This record gives sequence, structure tokens and C-alpha cells, in this order.
Amino acid sequence: MSVFLKTRITAVGPEVADLAEGGVLILFADGAPEELAEVSVLHAVEEGPSDAGPVAGTRVSIGEAVTAEITAMGEAAWNKVREIGHVVVNFNGATAVERPGEICASVVEPDKLVAALKADTIITIGA
Repeated sequence: MSVFLKTRITAVGPEVADLAEGGVLILFADGAPEELAEVSVLHAVEEGPSDAGPVAGTRVSIGEAVTAEITAMGEAAWNKVREIGHVVVNFNGATAVERPGEICASVVEPDKLVAALKADTIITIGA
């Protein structure tokens, strides 16, 4: 399996921990408007994003501590990643998305997710 996206966290908004405790991660490329940056993990892409998006079963890694698998992919999610570096990852294990711009992934421990979301942590989608 190839790497669809490899990106480095550059900043973590002040409201990210509250969302992450509920299993929600919002990624936005550096330069996001301030109101979005407050709830987002800002990042700088190191590899990708690939033209073709990931599918269910693709691994999502956040640093060394958090690993999950994609369980559902919204029809618009990968286009948003490619165009503006934005996506919502919901670690709820759902097999169908509620919104077209979201990715669902297997459930992870909220404490580990919150702890992993720090500047310079690498997020990888794919192997």
C-alpha cells in the first residue's frame, strides 16, 4: 500500500483537545483563517496528497502512539484534502459517513489522540 498523505503538524488550535476527546480531528493546511485554526490541527504536507484517495482499510497513523483504519470515506473528502488541505476525521468506527467531506476511522483512545496532537508530529494516511 502506498502513502496517500504524509504531513507534519505545525500548530494545534486551543479547542482541538476538546474535539479530540470526542474522537474528532480537523486538519487544515497552514494559513487557515483564525476562526478555523482555533478548532484545527494545522499542517504542512511532506508527501502527497495522492491523486487517488484512500479506501476503507487504509491505515491512519498519528505519530507513534495512534493507529487506526479508515472505515468510510466521504465522496468529497479527498478532493478537499487535495485542494485546501482540509478534512475532518471522525474516529467513530462508522461504516458510512454523515457528511460528504468526512473520513471515518476506527475508534482510538481519546487520551492517546490528544497526547499525539503536538507540533512536529507526523500524520500519515497509507503505509
